[in-house]
Amino acid sequence: MGKGRKGGKRMTKKQISARLHDFFATQPGKTLSFKEIFRALKLDTHPLKMLAIDTMEEMAWDDFLTKVTDTSYRLNTKGQVQEGTFVRKSNGKNSFLPDDGGSPIFVSERNSMWATNGDRVKVSFMARRQRHIKEAQVIEILQRKKDSFVGRLRVDRDFAYLVTPENIFVNDIIIPKKKLKGGKNNDKAVVKITQWPDAEHKNLIGEVVDVLGQTGNNDVEMNTILAQYGLPYVYPKAVEEAAERISGEITKQDEAEREDFRNVFTCTIDPHDAKDFDDALSIKQLDKGLWQVGVHIADVSHYVKEGSIIDREAVKRATSIYLVDRTIPMLPERLCNFICSLRPDEDKLAYSVIFNLDDEANVKAYRIVHTIIRSNRRYAYEEVQEILEANGVIDGTGEPAPAAPKGGYRGENANQLIALDRLAKQLRARRFKGGAVKFDREELHFDIDAQGKPTRCYFKRSRDANKLIEEFMLLANRTVAESVGKVKKGRKAKTLPYRIHDNPDPQKMETLRQFIVKFGYKVKTDGTKGAMARSLNKLMDDCNGKPEAKMIQSVALRAMMKAKYSVHNIGHFGLAFDYYTHFTSPIRRYPDTMVHRLLTRYAEGGRSANEKHYEELCEHCSDMELVAQNAERDSIKYKMVEFMSDKLGETFDAHISGITSYGIYAEIDENHCEGMIPMRDLGDDYYDFDERNFCLKGRRHHHRYQLGDAIRIQVAKADLEKKQLDFTVAE
Repeated sequence: MGKGRKGGKRMTKKQISARLHDFFATQPGKTLSFKEIFRALKLDTHPLKMLAIDTMEEMAWDDFLTKVTDTSYRLNTKGQVQEGTFVRKSNGKNSFLPDDGGSPIFVSERNSMWATNGDRVKVSFMARRQRHIKEAQVIEILQRKKDSFVGRLRVDRDFAYLVTPENIFVNDIIIPKKKLKGGKNNDKAVVKITQWPDAEHKNLIGEVVDVLGQTGNNDVEMNTILAQYGLPYVYPKAVEEAAERISGEITKQDEAEREDFRNVFTCTIDPHDAKDFDDALSIKQLDKGLWQVGVHIADVSHYVKEGSIIDREAVKRATSIYLVDRTIPMLPERLCNFICSLRPDEDKLAYSVIFNLDDEANVKAYRIVHTIIRSNRRYAYEEVQEILEANGVIDGTGEPAPAAPKGGYRGENANQLIALDRLAKQLRARRFKGGAVKFDREELHFDIDAQGKPTRCYFKRSRDANKLIEEFMLLANRTVAESVGKVKKGRKAKTLPYRIHDNPDPQKMETLRQFIVKFGYKVKTDGTKGAMARSLNKLMDDCNGKPEAKMIQSVALRAMMKAKYSVHNIGHFGLAFDYYTHFTSPIRRYPDTMVHRLLTRYAEGGRSANEKHYEELCEHCSDMELVAQNAERDSIKYKMVEFMSDKLGETFDAHISGITSYGIYAEIDENHCEGMIPMRDLGDDYYDFDERNFCLKGRRHHHRYQLGDAIRIQVAKADLEKKQLDFTVAE
């Protein structure tokens, strides 16, 4: 008997279109993969599948369907008018981002209604022209993102105006002479818009609200970066005065209510230039093979009461900001550097997680308690690293110090520090075995002179001393999260802000898989969290030390989601923890202060806190974290350009660190400064951008510029105002 024919009768495009139309109409709101569509419509021959794919592409073009991924669609149930966010670009390629997170829609300048970046807008979609992209027109500005802008004043004889570094406005902001507030030509200033353009008047009119100072001055430039992001560059006097009234005295009642750790060896380990010490470690041997390790955290919530003037300012800031040459603290200096800070040889109030650990660093018991501590020693990371290496620790191997010689380990408090390092290394090994992702990130640092000018630029890598602190902080954060979130089946956990990290982006993981296969590597793009993480770790290990390592790590990092705060726990993919929160840095992060308060409340038998209120605070803290990171990145860019500004015309060995449709980013090997080679300077050929393979390909000569390639560059331009370095390809 012959085999049954596959696919049945042939279908025309019209018939396929009708069947797809009817099928999607019965599945509103559902995203359907090709596999599901082919199965439901019984399309089991290759020609029918290809015809269906082409038809769906056209249906998406006509807005009947919405393309969700390269292999899935859903019915477009959205109307002609939508609300969302406006994204303004200096090149005029503005776009509209729908509230539901759909694809960006192009908005031309003439259809923008002078909306600015981040404005909430209402748009109407325009009729699609043949072979043209989809376009939208702003019909109403619902809410302005901001009405103040930062830039450089140009003061002429008859008028003045503000030049913004982003150059995002078609026209500059005009300022009447009497509204300059003493600002002079070339001053950096904050200007508030007093009149937006309309049908009759096309100009933006503004007034100076603050003069920051002369362009080029280091303090002025750093304050300008903060002002551009709407971040505070001065501390409110009333808040500082409130902090001055707080007494740092430890009372008899404090002593009676807390566990006393003042006679247990305790130390802080921080960067050499740190002023605020918000965590300390203590260690004591309880028995043979049993250690008591205390993770002690500054008890900020004891001093900063919810709803107080200091607390309201801390909520607004949500985080400390670390620019290249300064810290903009979340709390007033009296609190963050003195009263709360766990300074050596001073009695301090702490909130602590006390662990009993065996020799394999297994947690045998723990308790979360308010304590009084006294740090015996303030160490810089470098000092601890020296002690570890003087006793046989080889950095980066993950191996602890060998057994102590006859006279004991060498160095101040070496026995305690080496015991902590040994336990931390076992915690770390177990974490990676459990599926934590292994990315060894480097941080760019500058040496700065007294005038704020960078004299050296270099990368800092995390060493054993850094990892020692990191592991105990991770253990404390995880334990605190589990103490509230891990409840018996059928019971609802009380409200707590978690630090959550979603699974990698599936499409970007697929891009990574396709990219690395040409180098002979493979990676899992689906399956359990642990399996995916272990596969990523194997990839990092396999390519380590190879020329393509940095490039592969860069592509893998792009697939990772951004960690954020939420009361809705989904676990932390990167750390492979089911429960994780931030408890260990309340001096510089507001979520940690929230966690301290809730732990105290629950320990005293309090009811679960309002979930909606804390989720709003979590969203605000996540947003402010991103803003702070952008400001920090801009300060690095500024110092990078400043560092390279006296090296115009010089040539350097570099490698390609980024590929875009408008040019090549290259990072200098010697000092890690990054600049761009614009596409217009690649004049030897016409180059096509291959987004999937992260390269540019020449049409005539077939020359390729590939992510990670070595390249010789010449420094062409250093624009401090735009924070841009331009390179050219050296001969």
